[in-house]
Amino acid sequence: MQSAQILTEYDVYASAEELNGADKMLLNKAKDATALAYAPYSNFKVGAAARLMNGEMITAANQENASFPAGICAERNLLAVASALHPSVAVEAIAISYKNENGESVHPISPCGICRQSLLEYEERMKHPIRLILGGMTGKIYTISSSKSLLPLSFTSDDIK
Repeated sequence: MQSAQILTEYDVYASAEELNGADKMLLNKAKDATALAYAPYSNFKVGAAARLMNGEMITAANQENASFPAGICAERNLLAVASALHPSVAVEAIAISYKNENGESVHPISPCGICRQSLLEYEERMKHPIRLILGGMTGKIYTISSSKSLLPLSFTSDDIK
């Protein structure tokens, strides 16, 4: 038997004030996008903002549904918007923020498993890493150089060829 180890590297900032201007702007757009969320069941509003390689920015938010799990997370909603409006333009970076109506929003959250798979597939399809900026309304910020880092030992299209 042989043991192996998987490590994920990310940067930690004490607050959004430490981010460069472009990242701070993108995170603020994600925070603003939480207002677009439809989350009457969980009261957990997630906003996502993307900076595309052509410089454009787009936003999206989670949309819940009484017929659970028919809702869609902010991250997958954002990728759908990017694919529909800019089908041949890669995403450079995505900021994700949230507003927890039942508690605090003071630390980073990361995408769920389905979103991680979707981000990875989008990244591979566009042949360009997606840099992630994760933060709440206040508190620490995490940046990750590629969504692939969130899904080690991933299942990809190469596995079904």
